[in-house]
Amino acid sequence: MTDTRLLEIDDLSVTFDTPSGEVQAVSNVSISIGRGETIALVGESGSGKSVTALSVMQLLPYPRAKHPGGSITFRDEELISAPAEVLRRIRGDQIGMIFQEPMTSLNPLHTVEKQISETLKLHKGLSDDKARARCLELLDMVRIRDPEKRLDSYPHQLSGGQRQRVMIAMALANEPDLLIADEPTTAVDVTTQAQILKLLRDLKDEFGLSVMLITHDLGIVEKVSDRIYVMKDGRIVESGDTREVFAAPSETYTQDLLAAEPRQKPTRDVSSNPIILEAEHVRVWFPIQKGILKRTVDYIKAADDISFQLRTGETVGVVGESGSGKTTLALGLLRLISARGTIRFDGEDIQSLKGDELKPLRRQMQVVFQDPYGSLSPRLSIHQIIEEGLKAHDIGDEQEREARVIAALEEVGLDPASRYRYPHEFSGGQRQRVAIARAIIMQPRLVVLDEPTSALDRSVQVQIVDLLLNLQSEHQLAYLFISHDLKIVRAMSDQLIVMRDGQVVEQGAAESVFESPQDPYTHALISAAFDLEVTDEDAVRQ
Repeated sequence: MTDTRLLEIDDLSVTFDTPSGEVQAVSNVSISIGRGETIALVGESGSGKSVTALSVMQLLPYPRAKHPGGSITFRDEELISAPAEVLRRIRGDQIGMIFQEPMTSLNPLHTVEKQISETLKLHKGLSDDKARARCLELLDMVRIRDPEKRLDSYPHQLSGGQRQRVMIAMALANEPDLLIADEPTTAVDVTTQAQILKLLRDLKDEFGLSVMLITHDLGIVEKVSDRIYVMKDGRIVESGDTREVFAAPSETYTQDLLAAEPRQKPTRDVSSNPIILEAEHVRVWFPIQKGILKRTVDYIKAADDISFQLRTGETVGVVGESGSGKTTLALGLLRLISARGTIRFDGEDIQSLKGDELKPLRRQMQVVFQDPYGSLSPRLSIHQIIEEGLKAHDIGDEQEREARVIAALEEVGLDPASRYRYPHEFSGGQRQRVAIARAIIMQPRLVVLDEPTSALDRSVQVQIVDLLLNLQSEHQLAYLFISHDLKIVRAMSDQLIVMRDGQVVEQGAAESVFESPQDPYTHALISAAFDLEVTDEDAVRQ
């Protein structure tokens, strides 16, 4: 750390004009970042972290967003109300930003190469060939396998973790002086998380990179940040040297954040419970077609020869790297994409069901997707989104449906009075809770949870885990729980499936696998999750 200030945020306030009046999102926030320094901005969802970061880049929805007071200077240059040409010069070149939700930040109409090379050509004036070479270098840097193949991919063809790594590559393309990282490891698996954090540390050391890290993962904060700012309700409630704050937090709110850890799952015997879902030799292969006649020359084996059973009241956790086939397997089991093999739900083979025959099944099998913003319609209010399933299945009258929407919102910790607002008016964590409410309102028998806590801060994660366990206990729900957060998986799961490259490398009782992993890859995952250090990188990347 040096004494030279790179970024100064002084007494910043941010308000938003809404139909119900002016909302104060940030109040009198002051933050400084020195050259080569990493500061962490932490707090619960909705505390104002991302609004503060977007203010630096001047990316808030102006004129609805206003700065009634404060100053933001970068290298002594004022950014608030700066001319467009000044902001164009700084954005993407001197200041890079990793956004929280890559699927909504990446252009769905452009390839990976076009999106990364665009900033290289704009700020560095690189030729097509040199830009392509730099793109390959960046994709390899962020550990994307087969980078040459991925250059021509579109965002929808990548896993959530791969999309996040593309965002990181874009932010680092021009070797900026300041990197604003808004939840940079939310969507990535634990081994990639460890690699990305090491990458950021290496860049910091090599180029004197300064980092503003926004995260709800306090384990990351403790490992990589020099100083910490704790936000609550739009204000800084505590700040200081990271080690000192972690050792002796002065504010009750900070103490609560640091103490929030998912509780150990209560021991229970579900071996005699009836089987609700059974998979036998399930596979999902995507054909690779070439030539004018589009002949199939090979297959991408996204999920290959997978068998397991899921009982009522039981949770089967599915873990593995990004792109290992976890979500693809779940979509196949739900009959949302084509799959081969035998799939039985409540004893019935559902592979032969088509069209309207699947409708009763949809009510019994619900899913919470990884990206809440992408899965929630921006045109519908929260009330309409949560109520939609009830209306599709003709459940209750208008008054009964409204009561159930209110109850579902209360269960996931959201104010029912907010049900007529729209998804863009909520934080990432709040949107994920809306997605969970939409699923549980149908009172299903099976819920596929695809990274349901990845966008939530740790204290809310604990609440959601407790909620899911309570709902499971009350209604004997079966969960297929997909996550890269092994601490959460351990707190939730009875059985564990470890996937890699579309195949199961290890499966069994969750606690047995965690305590005594048999496969080197499983060992590397667990080491990365609980130590944030990849102890056997060759096992991960071989």
